[in-house]
Amino acid sequence: MNLSELGTKIKTLRKEQKMTQEALASLAGISRVTLGKIEKGHFGGVSVKTTDVIVNALGYEIELNMKNGFGLPVLAG
Repeated sequence: MNLSELGTKIKTLRKEQKMTQEALASLAGISRVTLGKIEKGHFGGVSVKTTDVIVNALGYEIELNMKNGFGLPVLAG
């Protein structure tokens, strides 16, 4: 998952939980404007710690997965 997909996923999870941007931003200790940027995939200077706090507030955790084929599509043979 890339950062823009992560931002979209955060937004989807927030909406599924019927949580406003203001509520999630407050739980994460960031501004609503910053959360809005994150949800659009603009992480800028957002730390991994802040991202972890946001994801945790939604009841999830960050997990790393190894990329197969260095991100290149696999050709079916």
